[in-house]
Amino acid sequence: MRPEAVDVEPFDVDAFLAQPLIARVATSGPTVRPVWFLWEEGAFWWLTGSYARLPEMLGRDPRIALVIDTCDLETGRTWQVNASGVGELLPFDAERARRKFTKYLGSDEEAWPEQFRTTFKDPDAAFVRLAPARLRALDLSF
Repeated sequence: MRPEAVDVEPFDVDAFLAQPLIARVATSGPTVRPVWFLWEEGAFWWLTGSYARLPEMLGRDPRIALVIDTCDLETGRTWQVNASGVGELLPFDAERARRKFTKYLGSDEEAWPEQFRTTFKDPDAAFVRLAPARLRALDLSF
């Protein structure tokens, strides 16, 4: 489901967000962090765990903004997706985590670096979900 405040989409946003791109997530503080994400069910999903202060920060102020963008200097194609809304902390979902890691690392779990495999053993692992109140796609190509 798309948020109500969606601007005209100048490109296939779902296909764009299916790529292994980096999102930069901003929370109050201000704090900005790069994350690997999934775009599923009209929402952005990324992992957090014992290594992060994000759960504490969202507890104080759940507002989140993020941007995902690309710029190909050879072709001039420059696409951007901006989203904002209220983030929520949800329980760890091993299958969703596998889908996320497969997007970025491939399907061979044995080849994944140890730091990603240990996520499944982290008792503090959780997902952050952002179902954007506002989603804007921009084609800034030149």
